[in-house]
Amino acid sequence: MLEQRALAEIRELASEALPKLVVHEEPRGPYKTPFKDGNGETASLTRFAGKVVVLNMWATWCPPCRAEMPTLDNLQAALEGTDAEVVALSTDRGGAPKVVDFFADTGNPDHRVIEHLDIYVDKTNKIAREMALLGLPVTLILDREGREIARLSGDAHWDTPEVVALVKRVVAMTEATVRDAQAPGDAPEATPVVPPETPYAPDSPLAGTAL
Repeated sequence: MLEQRALAEIRELASEALPKLVVHEEPRGPYKTPFKDGNGETASLTRFAGKVVVLNMWATWCPPCRAEMPTLDNLQAALEGTDAEVVALSTDRGGAPKVVDFFADTGNPDHRVIEHLDIYVDKTNKIAREMALLGLPVTLILDREGREIARLSGDAHWDTPEVVALVKRVVAMTEATVRDAQAPGDAPEATPVVPPETPYAPDSPLAGTAL
């Protein structure tokens, strides 16, 4: 878990990068409600365990959601190769087909295609209720244990150098936390393994649209 000084540093960085981001005093969650991936398979936030997650709750019928999606796509591209992932979780009742169509053509002036984000959908809105969302879009930052450490209500520009640096800093902080938790002095004593006798084979103010 991130210490208060680490949360204070994130709060300071966010004041410039994402002024509307609220960094919590204590983590919330983890959230356990399942949802579906683009293949119709059941998924949950445990799929991303061990990663820092930028979780965007959105819908294709929400204008500010549509406007910010290309910047989230750019953020995911900038985070490739790191222990962070942008997860765009749609609440569209029409399911994955609505998202597929939007990702193919966002309707923005440049007809931007979403290339770096996977498709996730919760048609039931159950996870939105678990998170106590009152409108869309809302974006959460989750630590490596799936707990919410910060929340932004409304849309934002997610692909600025300052935002990319902020997310990468959270990755670095949580990496240190995991490493400290696994320090040799804290590890349980290993149990000797007795070889067998027979060898054996070796998933705001709210600036957006109400749900």
